[in-house]
Amino acid sequence: MGLGDLYPAVLMIVLIGIVLGIGLYVLAEVSEQTAVGSVEGAEAINTTITGLAGLSTWIAVIVVVIAASIVLGVVISSFGSNRGI
Repeated sequence: MGLGDLYPAVLMIVLIGIVLGIGLYVLAEVSEQTAVGSVEGAEAINTTITGLAGLSTWIAVIVVVIAASIVLGVVISSFGSNRGI
């Protein structure tokens, strides 16, 4: 990866965060409405919310891996270039 790959990677992380946030909000609203009618349905939705919230903690790890790959790509390409010396 190089510096040119930074923009798509950041855009992807932001998009994942937005979709995850909206999804969790919608699930929370549906859970509130379902809690009135069905306890099992509300429990299933709450379990899904808990699972997705656990997924959101991995976003920081993904960002670190992307940043490390960009730094390694820049360092390796700078040492690997043949400048005619």
